[in-house]
Amino acid sequence: MLTNVAALVYDGVAPFELGVLCEAFGLDRADDGVPVLDFAVCGVRPGPVETDMGFAIDVRRDLGRVAEADLVCVPAQPRGEAPPEIIAALQAAHERGARLLSVCSGAFTLGAAGLLDGRECTTHWRYTARLAGQFPLATVVPEVLYVDSGQVVTSAGTAAGIDAALHVWRQEHGSSVANVIARRMVVPPQRDGGQAQFIARAVPECDADTLGPLLAWMMENLDADLGVETLARRVHLAPRTFARRFREETGTTPHVWVTAQRVRAAEELLERSDRPVDWIAREVGFGNPATLRHHFTRVRGLSPQAYRRQFAC
Repeated sequence: MLTNVAALVYDGVAPFELGVLCEAFGLDRADDGVPVLDFAVCGVRPGPVETDMGFAIDVRRDLGRVAEADLVCVPAQPRGEAPPEIIAALQAAHERGARLLSVCSGAFTLGAAGLLDGRECTTHWRYTARLAGQFPLATVVPEVLYVDSGQVVTSAGTAAGIDAALHVWRQEHGSSVANVIARRMVVPPQRDGGQAQFIARAVPECDADTLGPLLAWMMENLDADLGVETLARRVHLAPRTFARRFREETGTTPHVWVTAQRVRAAEELLERSDRPVDWIAREVGFGNPATLRHHFTRVRGLSPQAYRRQFAC
Protein backbone atom coordinates (compact mmCIF):
# COMPACT_ATOMS: atom_id res chain seq x y z
CA MET A 1 0.00 0.00 0.00
CA LEU A 2 1.26 3.48 -0.89
CA THR A 3 2.98 5.19 2.08
CA ASN A 4 6.08 6.95 0.72
CA VAL A 5 6.37 9.32 -2.25
CA ALA A 6 9.34 11.17 -3.75
CA ALA A 7 9.21 13.85 -6.48
CA LEU A 8 12.36 14.28 -8.57
CA VAL A 9 13.38 17.74 -9.79
CA TYR A 10 16.28 19.29 -11.66
CA ASP A 11 16.98 22.68 -13.26
CA GLY A 12 14.12 23.78 -15.50
CA VAL A 13 11.35 22.07 -13.55
CA ALA A 14 7.84 23.50 -14.05
CA PRO A 15 6.65 24.74 -10.64
CA PHE A 16 2.94 24.31 -11.32
CA GLU A 17 3.26 20.63 -12.25
CA LEU A 18 5.51 20.12 -9.23
CA GLY A 19 2.83 21.84 -7.16
CA VAL A 20 0.25 19.35 -8.46
CA LEU A 21 2.31 16.50 -7.04
CA CYS A 22 2.88 18.31 -3.75
CA GLU A 23 -0.85 19.01 -3.41
CA ALA A 24 -1.87 15.49 -4.40
CA PHE A 25 0.57 13.53 -2.25
CA GLY A 26 2.21 15.91 0.22
CA LEU A 27 -0.70 17.62 1.94
CA ASP A 28 -1.81 16.42 5.39
CA ARG A 29 -5.52 15.56 5.16
CA ALA A 30 -5.66 13.38 8.26
CA ASP A 31 -8.55 15.44 9.61
CA ASP A 32 -10.62 14.07 6.70
CA GLY A 33 -9.52 10.49 7.29
CA VAL A 34 -6.96 10.44 4.47
CA PRO A 35 -3.73 8.50 5.13
CA VAL A 36 -0.72 10.81 5.53
CA LEU A 37 2.10 9.92 3.15
CA ASP A 38 5.79 10.46 3.76
CA PHE A 39 6.46 12.92 0.92
CA ALA A 40 9.68 14.64 -0.19
CA VAL A 41 10.98 16.70 -3.10
CA CYS A 42 14.43 15.45 -4.10
CA GLY A 43 17.21 16.81 -6.28
CA VAL A 44 20.62 15.61 -7.38
CA ARG A 45 21.94 17.35 -4.28
CA PRO A 46 20.41 19.62 -1.64
CA GLY A 47 20.26 23.28 -2.60
CA PRO A 48 18.62 25.61 -5.12
CA VAL A 49 16.97 24.20 -8.24
CA GLU A 50 16.02 26.66 -10.98
CA THR A 51 12.45 26.53 -12.27
CA ASP A 52 11.37 27.46 -15.78
CA MET A 53 9.61 30.56 -14.39
CA GLY A 54 12.72 32.46 -13.37
CA PHE A 55 12.91 31.63 -9.68
CA ALA A 56 14.56 28.84 -7.70
CA ILE A 57 13.25 26.42 -5.11
CA ASP A 58 15.26 25.19 -2.14
CA VAL A 59 15.44 21.39 -2.30
CA ARG A 60 16.52 19.82 0.96
CA ARG A 61 16.72 16.11 0.08
CA ASP A 62 19.09 14.36 -2.29
CA LEU A 63 18.52 11.26 -4.39
CA GLY A 64 19.25 8.94 -1.50
CA ARG A 65 15.69 9.64 -0.35
CA VAL A 66 14.33 8.09 -3.57
CA ALA A 67 15.46 4.63 -2.46
CA GLU A 68 12.77 4.70 0.25
CA ALA A 69 9.85 5.65 -2.01
CA ASP A 70 6.96 3.41 -3.09
CA LEU A 71 6.06 6.00 -5.75
CA VAL A 72 8.56 8.20 -7.61
CA CYS A 73 7.04 11.20 -9.42
CA VAL A 74 8.50 13.24 -12.26
CA PRO A 75 6.89 16.64 -12.89
CA ALA A 76 7.21 18.53 -16.16
CA GLN A 77 10.92 19.04 -16.85
CA PRO A 78 13.03 20.18 -19.82
CA ARG A 79 12.65 17.84 -22.76
CA GLY A 80 16.41 17.62 -23.29
CA GLU A 81 18.73 15.24 -21.48
CA ALA A 82 18.10 14.74 -17.79
CA PRO A 83 21.10 14.65 -15.43
CA PRO A 84 22.61 11.16 -15.39
CA GLU A 85 22.05 10.95 -11.63
CA ILE A 86 18.29 11.41 -12.18
CA ILE A 87 18.28 8.71 -14.86
CA ALA A 88 20.14 6.30 -12.58
CA ALA A 89 17.77 7.01 -9.66
CA LEU A 90 14.72 6.28 -11.84
CA GLN A 91 16.22 3.08 -13.20
CA ALA A 92 17.10 1.89 -9.70
CA ALA A 93 13.59 2.70 -8.44
CA HIS A 94 12.06 0.77 -11.31
CA GLU A 95 14.40 -2.16 -10.77
CA ARG A 96 13.40 -2.53 -7.12
CA GLY A 97 9.69 -2.39 -8.01
CA ALA A 98 8.72 1.18 -7.13
CA ARG A 99 5.90 2.74 -9.11
CA LEU A 100 6.66 5.73 -11.37
CA LEU A 101 4.36 8.63 -12.29
CA SER A 102 5.08 11.44 -14.75
CA VAL A 103 3.21 14.67 -15.40
CA CYS A 104 3.24 16.29 -18.85
CA SER A 105 6.80 16.42 -20.29
CA GLY A 106 8.09 14.37 -17.37
CA ALA A 107 7.40 11.42 -19.68
CA PHE A 108 10.52 12.39 -21.63
CA THR A 109 12.61 11.85 -18.51
CA LEU A 110 11.11 8.37 -18.08
CA GLY A 111 11.78 7.73 -21.76
CA ALA A 112 15.41 8.80 -21.41
CA ALA A 113 15.72 6.23 -18.61
CA GLY A 114 14.41 3.53 -20.97
CA LEU A 115 11.31 3.03 -18.86
CA LEU A 116 8.77 3.63 -21.65
CA ASP A 117 10.14 0.94 -23.97
CA GLY A 118 7.45 -1.64 -24.70
CA ARG A 119 4.83 0.33 -22.77
CA GLU A 120 1.81 2.43 -23.60
CA CYS A 121 2.29 6.01 -22.42
CA THR A 122 1.21 9.60 -23.01
CA THR A 123 2.20 13.22 -22.53
CA HIS A 124 0.75 16.65 -23.34
CA TRP A 125 -0.95 16.59 -26.75
CA ARG A 126 1.54 19.12 -28.14
CA TYR A 127 4.41 16.71 -27.48
CA THR A 128 2.96 13.27 -28.28
CA ALA A 129 4.44 13.13 -31.80
CA ARG A 130 7.84 14.18 -30.47
CA LEU A 131 7.65 11.57 -27.69
CA ALA A 132 6.83 8.86 -30.24
CA GLY A 133 9.68 9.96 -32.51
CA GLN A 134 12.22 10.19 -29.70
CA PHE A 135 11.28 6.85 -28.13
CA PRO A 136 10.15 4.56 -30.97
CA LEU A 137 9.94 1.49 -28.71
CA ALA A 138 7.19 3.18 -26.69
CA THR A 139 3.53 3.10 -27.73
CA VAL A 140 2.29 6.67 -27.36
CA VAL A 141 -1.46 7.05 -26.83
CA PRO A 142 -2.20 10.70 -27.67
CA GLU A 143 -5.92 10.92 -26.96
CA VAL A 144 -6.03 10.09 -23.24
CA LEU A 145 -5.55 12.00 -19.98
CA TYR A 146 -3.29 9.35 -18.49
CA VAL A 147 -2.05 5.83 -19.13
CA ASP A 148 -1.58 3.23 -16.41
CA SER A 149 0.72 0.54 -17.79
CA GLY A 150 1.16 -1.11 -14.41
CA GLN A 151 4.40 0.02 -12.82
CA VAL A 152 4.54 3.22 -14.90
CA VAL A 153 1.78 5.86 -15.03
CA THR A 154 2.13 8.75 -17.48
CA SER A 155 -0.21 11.73 -17.70
CA ALA A 156 -0.93 14.52 -20.14
CA GLY A 157 -0.93 18.27 -19.42
CA THR A 158 -1.09 19.97 -16.03
CA ALA A 159 -4.61 19.06 -14.89
CA ALA A 160 -4.18 15.50 -16.14
CA GLY A 161 -1.53 15.11 -13.46
CA ILE A 162 -4.33 15.53 -10.92
CA ASP A 163 -6.37 12.86 -12.74
CA ALA A 164 -3.42 10.44 -12.64
CA ALA A 165 -2.68 11.18 -8.98
CA LEU A 166 -6.31 10.55 -8.00
CA HIS A 167 -6.19 7.33 -10.02
CA VAL A 168 -3.19 6.16 -7.98
CA TRP A 169 -4.91 7.14 -4.72
CA ARG A 170 -8.03 5.24 -5.82
CA GLN A 171 -6.03 2.12 -6.62
CA GLU A 172 -4.01 2.22 -3.41
CA HIS A 173 -6.53 3.43 -0.85
CA GLY A 174 -9.97 3.14 -2.46
CA SER A 175 -12.59 5.33 -4.06
CA SER A 176 -13.73 7.00 -0.83
CA VAL A 177 -10.26 8.36 -0.06
CA ALA A 178 -9.77 9.54 -3.65
CA ASN A 179 -13.14 11.28 -3.54
CA VAL A 180 -12.24 13.11 -0.32
CA ILE A 181 -9.02 14.36 -1.89
CA ALA A 182 -10.87 15.43 -5.03
CA ARG A 183 -13.38 17.39 -2.98
CA ARG A 184 -10.57 19.11 -1.08
CA MET A 185 -8.89 19.99 -4.38
CA VAL A 186 -12.26 21.07 -5.85
CA VAL A 187 -11.93 18.82 -8.90
CA PRO A 188 -14.01 15.92 -10.26
CA PRO A 189 -13.01 12.55 -8.76
CA GLN A 190 -12.47 11.29 -12.29
CA ARG A 191 -12.92 13.10 -15.57
CA ASP A 192 -14.28 11.41 -18.66
CA GLY A 193 -12.97 11.84 -22.16
CA GLY A 194 -9.44 12.56 -23.28
CA GLN A 195 -7.04 15.15 -24.62
CA ALA A 196 -8.99 15.50 -27.85
CA GLN A 197 -11.46 17.77 -26.08
CA PHE A 198 -8.64 20.23 -25.33
CA ILE A 199 -7.05 20.39 -28.77
CA ALA A 200 -7.90 23.56 -30.69
CA ARG A 201 -10.56 22.96 -33.32
CA ALA A 202 -13.40 24.76 -35.01
CA VAL A 203 -16.48 25.20 -32.82
CA PRO A 204 -19.25 23.09 -34.36
CA GLU A 205 -22.59 24.61 -35.16
CA CYS A 206 -25.23 23.11 -32.90
CA ASP A 207 -28.61 24.41 -31.83
CA ALA A 208 -29.01 22.01 -28.90
CA ASP A 209 -28.94 23.28 -25.34
CA THR A 210 -26.17 22.04 -23.05
CA LEU A 211 -26.53 18.46 -21.91
CA GLY A 212 -25.65 19.38 -18.33
CA PRO A 213 -29.20 18.87 -16.97
CA LEU A 214 -29.45 15.53 -18.75
CA LEU A 215 -26.11 14.35 -17.29
CA ALA A 216 -27.32 15.28 -13.81
CA TRP A 217 -30.54 13.32 -14.39
CA MET A 218 -28.57 10.33 -15.64
CA MET A 219 -26.44 10.35 -12.48
CA GLU A 220 -29.61 10.21 -10.38
CA ASN A 221 -31.19 7.46 -12.49
CA LEU A 222 -28.41 4.99 -13.26
CA ASP A 223 -30.86 2.10 -12.96
CA ALA A 224 -33.05 3.50 -15.76
CA ASP A 225 -32.86 2.75 -19.48
CA LEU A 226 -29.98 4.99 -20.57
CA GLY A 227 -29.70 3.88 -24.16
CA VAL A 228 -28.98 6.44 -26.86
CA GLU A 229 -32.51 6.45 -28.29
CA THR A 230 -34.11 6.92 -24.85
CA LEU A 231 -31.72 9.74 -23.93
CA ALA A 232 -32.12 11.40 -27.31
CA ARG A 233 -35.90 11.52 -26.83
CA ARG A 234 -35.46 13.25 -23.46
CA VAL A 235 -33.63 16.15 -25.10
CA HIS A 236 -35.68 16.09 -28.32
CA LEU A 237 -32.81 15.19 -30.62
CA ALA A 238 -32.34 12.55 -33.27
CA PRO A 239 -30.15 9.69 -31.95
CA ARG A 240 -27.23 10.46 -34.29
CA THR A 241 -27.35 14.16 -33.46
CA PHE A 242 -27.53 13.35 -29.76
CA ALA A 243 -24.56 10.96 -29.95
CA ARG A 244 -22.48 13.58 -31.77
CA ARG A 245 -23.47 16.31 -29.29
CA PHE A 246 -22.71 14.01 -26.35
CA ARG A 247 -19.18 13.34 -27.59
CA GLU A 248 -18.61 17.05 -28.21
CA GLU A 249 -19.60 17.93 -24.64
CA THR A 250 -18.09 15.01 -22.73
CA GLY A 251 -15.30 13.72 -24.96
CA THR A 252 -16.70 10.20 -24.97
CA THR A 253 -19.73 8.13 -26.02
CA PRO A 254 -22.93 7.76 -23.99
CA HIS A 255 -22.22 4.07 -23.41
CA VAL A 256 -18.70 4.65 -22.09
CA TRP A 257 -19.86 7.56 -19.89
CA VAL A 258 -22.77 5.62 -18.40
CA THR A 259 -20.63 2.54 -17.77
CA ALA A 260 -18.03 4.64 -15.94
CA GLN A 261 -20.69 6.24 -13.73
CA ARG A 262 -22.21 2.85 -12.92
CA VAL A 263 -18.82 1.44 -11.95
CA ARG A 264 -18.17 4.43 -9.67
CA ALA A 265 -21.57 4.07 -8.04
CA ALA A 266 -20.85 0.38 -7.49
CA GLU A 267 -17.53 1.29 -5.88
CA GLU A 268 -19.25 3.53 -3.38
CA LEU A 269 -21.83 0.90 -2.48
CA LEU A 270 -19.21 -1.83 -2.16
CA GLU A 271 -17.17 0.36 0.17
CA ARG A 272 -19.95 1.84 2.28
CA SER A 273 -22.66 -0.86 2.45
CA ASP A 274 -22.99 -4.57 3.08
CA ARG A 275 -25.63 -4.98 0.38
CA PRO A 276 -25.24 -8.13 -1.75
CA VAL A 277 -23.61 -7.79 -5.15
CA ASP A 278 -26.80 -8.71 -7.02
CA TRP A 279 -28.65 -5.83 -5.30
CA ILE A 280 -25.83 -3.42 -6.15
CA ALA A 281 -25.85 -4.59 -9.77
CA ARG A 282 -29.55 -3.73 -10.07
CA GLU A 283 -29.22 -0.47 -8.15
CA VAL A 284 -26.51 0.96 -10.41
CA GLY A 285 -28.12 -0.23 -13.63
CA PHE A 286 -26.04 -3.25 -14.61
CA GLY A 287 -29.02 -5.53 -14.02
CA ASN A 288 -27.22 -8.66 -12.89
CA PRO A 289 -24.00 -9.64 -11.06
CA ALA A 290 -22.34 -11.09 -14.17
CA THR A 291 -22.59 -7.79 -16.07
CA LEU A 292 -21.39 -5.84 -13.04
CA ARG A 293 -18.48 -8.23 -12.59
CA HIS A 294 -17.50 -7.94 -16.27
CA HIS A 295 -17.39 -4.14 -16.37
CA PHE A 296 -16.02 -3.69 -12.85
CA THR A 297 -13.14 -6.11 -13.40
CA ARG A 298 -12.30 -4.58 -16.78
CA VAL A 299 -12.15 -1.05 -15.35
CA ARG A 300 -10.69 -1.69 -11.88
CA GLY A 301 -8.74 -4.91 -12.34
CA LEU A 302 -10.54 -6.46 -9.35
CA SER A 303 -13.80 -8.33 -8.99
CA PRO A 304 -16.50 -6.55 -6.96
CA GLN A 305 -15.98 -8.95 -4.05
CA ALA A 306 -12.21 -8.51 -4.10
CA TYR A 307 -12.65 -4.73 -4.21
CA ARG A 308 -14.98 -4.87 -1.21
CA ARG A 309 -12.52 -6.98 0.79
CA GLN A 310 -9.73 -4.50 0.09
CA PHE A 311 -11.54 -1.18 0.47
CA ALA A 312 -14.66 -1.68 2.60
CA CYS A 313 -15.02 1.06 5.21
